[in-house]
Amino acid sequence: MHHPFKVETRRLDLPDQHLVYRLYRNPDIAGGRRLVLLHGAGVAGVDTWHALIASLDQWSEILVPDQRGMGDTRSPDAAEHPFDIAELVADFAALLNHLGWRQFDLGGYSLGGLVAMRFKEQQPERVGKQFLLESAVLDRPDWLGTVEQRQRYSHAAEHLRGEDAERGIYQFLDAISPGRNIKPESERLMVARLAQRAQGFANALDAVTRAIDGLDREALVAAQGDVSSFIGGRSVEPMHQYHRALAERLPNWHYFLVAGTDHSLPFQKPRQIGRIMNAELQRYLDAAGS
Repeated sequence: MHHPFKVETRRLDLPDQHLVYRLYRNPDIAGGRRLVLLHGAGVAGVDTWHALIASLDQWSEILVPDQRGMGDTRSPDAAEHPFDIAELVADFAALLNHLGWRQFDLGGYSLGGLVAMRFKEQQPERVGKQFLLESAVLDRPDWLGTVEQRQRYSHAAEHLRGEDAERGIYQFLDAISPGRNIKPESERLMVARLAQRAQGFANALDAVTRAIDGLDREALVAAQGDVSSFIGGRSVEPMHQYHRALAERLPNWHYFLVAGTDHSLPFQKPRQIGRIMNAELQRYLDAAGS
């Protein structure tokens, strides 16, 4: 597929982080609307979003940063340091301020979904349309079930820090996508990507686990704007139950089941998700103009 966007890779040097990001620009799209896409734990932004972006036709500029611990973003000493969600949000805010992006649409996948929601909660006036792909902490109707699930990821993180990182990766995949049905070569590619920075991946998993302590999920959800939420058809039924309930209860929450996918949905059905994102933005704009 021809990719309509021109891509430029840049770096922002923060005091404790060399933050790498990519700017996608399509001069053929009028209106100057901007979108930011935040990736999940363990995999770089370009790997997560590049194929999906090729299907987007509503935005002239798209920003894809690599969050700390992942992709090409590294600390000045090149070591892997623990971090928390507040630091990821602060990195993101610093990048936006550096670029002068005051208003934009915002999407997040898994870990990136939690970062996106936290940013929206803190600076609501800057965020327009929102897209969440299996966002962290929105995976079970009952909060205790979500907390218990995070403990499984913590066990995986322990192995990621040891000599058997691959075991930790499979523990994570079995916990988050027990119903996955993908080709062996695709799974090997996924494991290889996650193993590139196993320590950073572990730090990202632990950051979400720590964020759960004291988190008011109802308040976080209530702080969001117009959300299009994508859940893999093969993902666990409690996740579908929770998002169906949100869509029934909240007029601004729109739930989409992506058939044939699991937690890796942006890698598995990028064109389908991209087309829905285009349509959902148009619905949002039509509603705002009515």
